[in-house]
Amino acid sequence: MTVDNDDRAAVARFRHALELPAIVDVHTHFMPDRVLRKVWDYFDSAGPLIGRPWPITYRDDEKQRLDTLREFGVRAFTSLVYPHKPDMAAWLNEWAADFAARTPDCLHTATFYPEHHAASYVHAALESGARIFKSHVQVGDYHPGDPLLTEVWGLLADAGVPVLIHCGSGPAPGTFTGPEPIAELMARFPRLRLIVAHMGVPEYSAFLDIAEQHDTVYLDTTMSFTDFVEERDPFPRSEYPRLADLGDRILFGSDFPNIPYSYAHALQALERLDLGTDWLRAVCHDNAAHLFALEPE
Repeated sequence: MTVDNDDRAAVARFRHALELPAIVDVHTHFMPDRVLRKVWDYFDSAGPLIGRPWPITYRDDEKQRLDTLREFGVRAFTSLVYPHKPDMAAWLNEWAADFAARTPDCLHTATFYPEHHAASYVHAALESGARIFKSHVQVGDYHPGDPLLTEVWGLLADAGVPVLIHCGSGPAPGTFTGPEPIAELMARFPRLRLIVAHMGVPEYSAFLDIAEQHDTVYLDTTMSFTDFVEERDPFPRSEYPRLADLGDRILFGSDFPNIPYSYAHALQALERLDLGTDWLRAVCHDNAAHLFALEPE
């Protein structure tokens, strides 16, 4: 589909109101086509890790999806790939490196899985310029403290490269989801830069606690505060002051293209929190621009 004119206009109005020249979206998915098709099939089937109907709003080919983000004014984004089994991560990293090389506005993304050669391909990804890693505890069904990942976490902590980690128990709990494994991980690797996906839904308060205890922990807004998520897992209004206090470590993420509503709605959901224009500018651009050392817009 081409971008709906109302969608494009709504995003433009949001940026204009904030005097925001661009958006940085830390949570977008670009994958090998056959992998993405399987992901979409899973969403279409409302599988057990989804648990509800989930239409894909931006079900387009790769070029159109890139054009859409750029039309929205997104200056930097990610290609979050993640394995669900062994001997998959290295291949995904090769694809993601090639994608970043031909897509200059994509932050070079990589991933890993608990397997004996994980440290080797993570080291190779860092050497080739990876700027963010994706970990999916729910889909990968592994404990972040798996001994096979000890060297991986050490490499990433030493490199200062952020890991965007899906570790909350939404939309459906996994064997190893929840805040406890992350608290243990940060106790072992206190310099590790983690971005907790989806604000840690539904364990919002516990992940806010972790972020307050560790100044290298960030949270991304992906799908949070939208009508779709608020219907089942509302973010507690009592925690809004903590959102404001952590305003320099909250990053905008959309989950594009795999969202069941418009891109504009993700931004409007943040706006209606009523935390102020400075907070919105920081979340939608400045925090990520600083974290990833992007050139001034």
